[in-house]
Amino acid sequence: MRLKQIQDFLAVVEAGSIHSAARKIGVSQPAMTKSVRGLEAELRVQLVRRTNHGVVPTLAGRAFFARARVAHSELRKGEEEMAQLAGNGTGSVAFGAGPTATLLVVAEAITRFRQEFPKARVRVLEGFPSLLLPLVRDETLDFAIAPRLEGKLDAALRIRPLFRHKYVIVGRKGHPLRNARSLAQLADADWISLLQPGAPGPLDRAFSLADLPAPQQMIQCDSYNVAIGLLAKTDMLGICSHWMLTQSFARDYLQRIPVAEPMPTYTVGMFMRADSPLTPVASAMAKAVTVAARRLASPAHG
Repeated sequence: MRLKQIQDFLAVVEAGSIHSAARKIGVSQPAMTKSVRGLEAELRVQLVRRTNHGVVPTLAGRAFFARARVAHSELRKGEEEMAQLAGNGTGSVAFGAGPTATLLVVAEAITRFRQEFPKARVRVLEGFPSLLLPLVRDETLDFAIAPRLEGKLDAALRIRPLFRHKYVIVGRKGHPLRNARSLAQLADADWISLLQPGAPGPLDRAFSLADLPAPQQMIQCDSYNVAIGLLAKTDMLGICSHWMLTQSFARDYLQRIPVAEPMPTYTVGMFMRADSPLTPVASAMAKAVTVAARRLASPAHG
């Protein structure tokens, strides 16, 4: 089994087409087909099958793809690490960040990082934990900055706590319910809830902590920008990190509705693979993130 065969197989599965994979890598389609078939012959199993819509992995192909992608990522990291240790200042880092971290930490962290590694390639992906953590697990991302949700942490991951944030109820400036002081007074309002698959959202938790049923009139959304736009231009209510109201775009259009009930809090941390060290470039970015997040962990900012 050669590394080139593994690279070709990964490219075919990711592209969903032998033609597209061959074009991306810069080889002929027959050469790509021969490479994948050679790998199948060595493994004595069919890895991909053709359909009317392209090429899809078989059950065995999906299992091998998951292992091969991690192994290939480790080899890539090893190659980059050797180049970095040689002092050429190149390399790459890919990390994910939740909406709060994207607004509060990422810009400062990248600015710090670029001072040390101006030639390095940086990829940032914004999303919720349900999207980001599987990508850390399979090493598509070096790490992710996300809230630690309820439930058992994946054994393949470890977390480095960065800061805690609490949630607040918000509505547009001048909202008709701005003088409410309890969740019970807001239960019949129209709500928007950020959708976080696999875990109860902060809105559900807030009502549960108050021993109240979750609101029935609720729109679920997986985009922070869409949620903020709806909150600013309608009479809908929402729940967001208290840090969000420190940002001018939200502060100018939204206001907090200070209910008496306690609001949920979450720890935001850096998720990494438990069994794989970061490359020097990824480690430098992780350090820059930690420094940028330090001011949020200060009691003065709690």
